[in-house]
Amino acid sequence: MGVVNDNSCSWVNDLNPRTNIQILSSDLSCEWLIVGAGYTGLSAARKLGQLYPNQKILLVDAQLAGEGASSRNSGYLVDTTLNDGFTSNKELENYKKKANIYKLGIDVVKKFIKEHQVDCDWNECGKYFASSNTEDKKILENFSDTLSKLGFEHNLIFNKDLTKRLGTNFYNVALHTKGGILLHPGKLVRAMIDTLPDNVILYENSSLLNWNKIDDKINCSFKNGSIKTKKIIFATNGFLKSLKIKGNYNFPITLTASMTRPLTDQEFKSIGEPKEWGVLPVRPMGATIRMTKDRRILIRNTAEVHNPFEMSQSDLKKRSTKQKIGIKKRFPQLPENIIQSTWSGIVSRTRNSSQIFEKIDDNIFVAGCYNGSGIGVGTLFGEQIAIKASNEYTKEIKTIEARSKPTWLPPQPFLNFGIKTRLIYERFRARSDI
Repeated sequence: MGVVNDNSCSWVNDLNPRTNIQILSSDLSCEWLIVGAGYTGLSAARKLGQLYPNQKILLVDAQLAGEGASSRNSGYLVDTTLNDGFTSNKELENYKKKANIYKLGIDVVKKFIKEHQVDCDWNECGKYFASSNTEDKKILENFSDTLSKLGFEHNLIFNKDLTKRLGTNFYNVALHTKGGILLHPGKLVRAMIDTLPDNVILYENSSLLNWNKIDDKINCSFKNGSIKTKKIIFATNGFLKSLKIKGNYNFPITLTASMTRPLTDQEFKSIGEPKEWGVLPVRPMGATIRMTKDRRILIRNTAEVHNPFEMSQSDLKKRSTKQKIGIKKRFPQLPENIIQSTWSGIVSRTRNSSQIFEKIDDNIFVAGCYNGSGIGVGTLFGEQIAIKASNEYTKEIKTIEARSKPTWLPPQPFLNFGIKTRLIYERFRARSDI
């Protein structure tokens, strides 16, 4: 599994470069191996280090820890995801189960932040589901009805009030949920790396080539070494499929985002000096956009099946142009050349938006597929899959396992054709909000 990320992610570039990087270059054995050092893998490693302080725990990533999707997202710690409303009590109950997982995810991240006094630009400002299309008012009203039934604090906002809050008159209607949190994903994941227990050894830039199980041991071959382990946790999220794990139940999607430079005082004043905010689209392929603590604007308005995983500079430039147009539509008073960086990242999705959290063999475990909500859910699942792998059971595991499992997907090439067709359709529906 070879992975190459572009080096232009603003969240990553905000951080000081790390110097204590180890590359796997020998043959090792251990009690525990975690593959993937994003939110899930780091959380699992931290929990195992706490549970087994005298055991050897290895954590391996194909690239630099935390610099995949964990740092490449939009920085939303979500409490809810948009739904058009439900027609049955069963559907409502399923949504409640999903929302319960989001809450647990927020709780586990909040606990980590408090315990380690992490500065990650934490802002409990909530989030907006917003649209420029007045016809989407009905969707948000249906969603409001769902949230009211479940007791979520929220409110519908229109026109001038919305313009004042966001600094743009592009949107006409929005639903604000109070429980959503904005943060700096790079700072959060860096803190998770820096606070790993002493008995966790991290190897980076070490690609897993293949793996197999013989008797009760798992043998893993890497680019420059190998590891034999008693138990393994796969936490590679968007790369599960490439490792032939739950391959018929998940698929990767490439997202691309751009970030502006910080707005000058004059530019900030020209948009009304709004407080930090985050907007998610009403239509699935509309733009995700937010303002950061330091007055930068992030926009993400592309989602696609992209192969290979690494995106060329020319491809990034094409997508940056689309995102410049998206910012200009919302903030015409800002300069043309305001975008500072553009980057891509991989997310993992399932057909029915359920996550993967499983014991797939006696000593093989997997967690992933967060469908765009990986900060909280990924951190939660990492902690709890470590507990499950330790043959323990918690109320959190009970909540996780109460959700429906991912549904089967068709084989290639039918899968990619279906995904591409769906993305085109959703992009057409959301065209006014891209």
